[in-house]
Amino acid sequence: MSHATALELGREDGRRWDLRGRRLYLCTPDRPDLTRFVDSCIAGGVDIVQLRDKHLPDAELILRAQELQRVCTARNVPFIVNDRPDLATRLGADGVHVGQDDPDPATARAAVGPHALVGLSTHRPAELEAAIGGRLPVDYLSAGPVAATPTKPGRPGTGIGYVRTAVARSPWPVWITGGVDPDTVRPLVAAGARHFVVVRWLTEADDPMARARALCRAIDTAIHTAEQAVAAGQGNEP
Repeated sequence: MSHATALELGREDGRRWDLRGRRLYLCTPDRPDLTRFVDSCIAGGVDIVQLRDKHLPDAELILRAQELQRVCTARNVPFIVNDRPDLATRLGADGVHVGQDDPDPATARAAVGPHALVGLSTHRPAELEAAIGGRLPVDYLSAGPVAATPTKPGRPGTGIGYVRTAVARSPWPVWITGGVDPDTVRPLVAAGARHFVVVRWLTEADDPMARARALCRAIDTAIHTAEQAVAAGQGNEP
């Protein structure tokens, strides 16, 4: 995967990260080899990292987040905390991601301040339109899961139609979730997706660096193919 420069994508003069050029967002729980695993994923092309663990006590979560943040900072990759604006603020993390049942984005923004990232999960058009119409103080949305996934037990898949709607309507970058792997990215890219969240494809990998590289190649190939089709007048850029 090609990357823009740190100056183009990183924070400059206290500004928030620009996520538009980033493609692959790892969401991971804690694990014994957490820092080594994440470093390998970044080496393979991951360019945003979120720590999502619902079970760790706060004290342990903070320690693990601090370790992971050091890795991400050294690699010029934004580090996001799931659900907890209070902990993101305490850690000085690059941002926080909240769901529909978590603290609302305005509360999250008030906690983390103007320079941190705030992301919001959406699962259906009504949530998307509420975010847009409410002019919520977010920097990106996630859309999905496109297919039902064990990561979100009990939540049905949205289908690819919601990807198309979210990308077309959102004024913010939209990150697609749910079953992202090299075999699924091509139809998602054809629907307009350019940013992807991955969990199991990497967390279950024996060689996460190689798997990240394979997924990045698949994303780049799909985007290149889609852009060629647009240039040839066979499709429409989202």
